[in-house]
Amino acid sequence: MPTTASPLSAYPPLNVRVHTPRLSLLGATDELLERLVPTVRKGVVTEPPWPFDDPASLYEDSPEREWRWLRGVWLGRGRVSASHWRLYFVVVVDGEPVGMQDLIGTDFATFGTVTTFSWLDPHLRGSGLGKEMRQAVLHLAFDGFGASEAGSDAFFDNHASNRVSQALGYEPNGVSWDTRRGEPAEIKQWRLTREQWAARRRGDIELVAVHDCLPVLGITR
Repeated sequence: MPTTASPLSAYPPLNVRVHTPRLSLLGATDELLERLVPTVRKGVVTEPPWPFDDPASLYEDSPEREWRWLRGVWLGRGRVSASHWRLYFVVVVDGEPVGMQDLIGTDFATFGTVTTFSWLDPHLRGSGLGKEMRQAVLHLAFDGFGASEAGSDAFFDNHASNRVSQALGYEPNGVSWDTRRGEPAEIKQWRLTREQWAARRRGDIELVAVHDCLPVLGITR
């Protein structure tokens, strides 16, 4: 689903785009982040399943929460090296920003592993977009960057995220712990190898401007 592109940035990661028939992942420019603020405001959590104790405080309804969210993305965009990087993508459906999908690599040149993180407009959950977002960013990781493995994790009662992992062929990979509302909770960990991804590889996902981004991330193909 190609989306009208903004003028090219001098910074290659902001030019990377992933298109599927249902949505596009676009590099998180300031213009797109501003357009996403109303959706961030709708994301205050008032009932289970409770999310992570995020620095942007998903439990708080205030302008300061939006400022922390913006500062977090700006900080992450600026801290990029071969040893650690995080790419932020705004999810766009029918021309409207509806969420974010991130791709994270740590010592990627050595291990070839990535993890993902995402959130979606609460009014659009349950529509299959979460699965489509994950498939799009996995295509970028495996086909665009040459990843060997992808990981994901979610709290045990985050059934939507865990179902996406299962549906895309991830296998259980142990458990860990984190806090939410200050209380410890168990997390399910998932693992998807390149071979498992290739067995379900889609042919209708388009990658744009990936090659110029590789040197920024220290990736040699």
